[in-house]
Amino acid sequence: MKTRYRYSKWDGTQEPFAAGADELLEGLSESLFEHGDLMRALREMYRRGMLNKSGQQTPGLKDLMQRLQQQRQHRLDQFDLGSVMDDLKKRLEHIKDLERAGADRSVEQAQERMGAQQPGDPAQTDQLSKLMDQVRRRAKAAKQKLDALPDSFGGAVRELMDHDFIDPQARQEFQELLDMLRKHMMGQVAKQAAEQLQQMSGGQKDTLKEMLRDLNKMLRDRMEGRQPDFPGFMDKFGSMFGDNPPQSLDELMDMLQGQMAQMQSLMQGMSPEQRRQLMEAMVQSLDQETLQQLAELGALMQAMRPPSDMARDYPFMGEEPLTLDQAMELMGEMQRMDGLEQALEQAARTGDLDSLDPQQMRDMLGPEAERALKELQDIAKKLEEQGYARQNGDRWELTPRTIRKLGEKALAEVFGRLGRNRVGGHRIAPAGAGGELTGATKPYEMDEPFDINLHKTLMNALQRRGPGSPVQFEVKDFEVDRFEATVSAATALLIDQSSSMWHYGRWPAAKKVAMALEALIHGQFPRDRLFVVGFSDHAEEIKPRELPRSQPNVWLQGTNMHHALMIARKLLSKESARNRQVIMVTDGEPTAHWEAGHGWFNYPPSRETIVKTLLEVKRCTSADIKINMFMLDRTPYLMQFVDYVTRINRGRAFFADPARLGDYVLVDYVNNRRKRVA
Repeated sequence: MKTRYRYSKWDGTQEPFAAGADELLEGLSESLFEHGDLMRALREMYRRGMLNKSGQQTPGLKDLMQRLQQQRQHRLDQFDLGSVMDDLKKRLEHIKDLERAGADRSVEQAQERMGAQQPGDPAQTDQLSKLMDQVRRRAKAAKQKLDALPDSFGGAVRELMDHDFIDPQARQEFQELLDMLRKHMMGQVAKQAAEQLQQMSGGQKDTLKEMLRDLNKMLRDRMEGRQPDFPGFMDKFGSMFGDNPPQSLDELMDMLQGQMAQMQSLMQGMSPEQRRQLMEAMVQSLDQETLQQLAELGALMQAMRPPSDMARDYPFMGEEPLTLDQAMELMGEMQRMDGLEQALEQAARTGDLDSLDPQQMRDMLGPEAERALKELQDIAKKLEEQGYARQNGDRWELTPRTIRKLGEKALAEVFGRLGRNRVGGHRIAPAGAGGELTGATKPYEMDEPFDINLHKTLMNALQRRGPGSPVQFEVKDFEVDRFEATVSAATALLIDQSSSMWHYGRWPAAKKVAMALEALIHGQFPRDRLFVVGFSDHAEEIKPRELPRSQPNVWLQGTNMHHALMIARKLLSKESARNRQVIMVTDGEPTAHWEAGHGWFNYPPSRETIVKTLLEVKRCTSADIKINMFMLDRTPYLMQFVDYVTRINRGRAFFADPARLGDYVLVDYVNNRRKRVA
């Protein structure tokens, strides 16, 4: 059967080196070992990003926020917001220059017509003379008005509103200036309609006023507890709100709040004088009724959805000039950046990435950011597809398969280190030596029993070299039989869950050891039994499935070895195994004991606590239960107590670095077990 491959052009959305489920679990593992909370581990990965298959770092939410902040700072360092008024004043000066030139030109043209007139008819000459005087008077009056205009931009606009322009180009450009000012005033309400103000007929402008009246009525109804007629409003005026109109009154108010906040941000970025002049000019561009409706709308919005909650004072420090149109667009862009940053911060806190819009990410930060977000959003889905995660309501949880995988990872870490630096100079056999055949085989390794499986060895050689005689063997062809130990062992692993294990960073190593030991026994010594008991102010058994989620009791005081040994003894006494042992991992002396159903704490340790704990050690000794202690600290009290335990029980004591704790515990477990089996 032929294999067919199909190729398509790369469009930038495919990620050939995206991390698979196994790589993702690898990246989550340390957080899972420490906290056992998949949601927390996912949130941490979302924040920091991850490595893809090629070893490159995929940006996380923190990286995306930094890029967004850098982009915003670049805008602040680039533009000068104060230049908006400079641009408007330049436009007004240009209009005044056009009008002055037009006035002079009108006089010149009138004089040319007078000079071209043939002498003859006195009445016609007199008429032209009067017309010439009229043109001169008009031109003089126009120039006098221009010279007398107020220095302020707003005042000049007010005076020119009723000016009879001589120059048609000056008239047109002044009208365009007024339209721009009206557009940005009305754009706080309906941007789509405001963009078309210049093309609107008188009737359409009346419709705009009617829309303002009805909008204010809706808001008053909402404020006074009545039901606003939003559907009726949108039936009449929906076309004024663009291709994506609001679907509810709340959406409309959100939109108004954002658009009004853009204008407020622009005003806040100007000096008080610039702000006064721009607002005066905008006010002059509108008729009185429209201004009254806008003022009422502003008051209603301030009471119900204050634009000032969204408006920010952006400290622009650059030199690049801006027009009013460009400044308003920039305010919208800055506002969108703020919104995206808030959304990223919220996603980083909650782990909810569905609220982030990939298209918005692309628009603001480029296609690489969009791909990064999609990869982050796919993490939980990939884990679910491979059976590493399952969703319970709105939370993601670990599956039994993940717990086994984590234990195997912890086990592989220990034996991986042993391969590089063998503790004690001896190899640890991963399967029991001697006992019953399991039916399975494995490649032969040096220094292990040469229990060769002839059939598998022969087949390996034939497969490698092909049929023929004599058969040529190489070392890699040899396979040996696997044996399962016939003698089982029962172990109780006692893990200190006191607050010091957390504060000094020892807890993750202890939990990792528990998971590795469980994986070792489950995978290679299935007849063995392992119990895990956690202890702090009191002790309780931890089931294997609960290990990843187990945590220290940070807010409780006490190291209750007495209760832990009591529970371990009761669990092991029910087992018929020849080898029964306690492995205790702790960083402190006993400071609590169990009495009348409660843990009793004292520090320094009371005599009663020491006596009761050593009495329980003696009971374990009588029950033929060995106690091996792994100390993560060397406090005098702990060293003295361990000395008492080893004298009574004849077990062993080790001082272990938390980073190498697994090496000691697992090597000791396998070594001790092999000795007893032999």
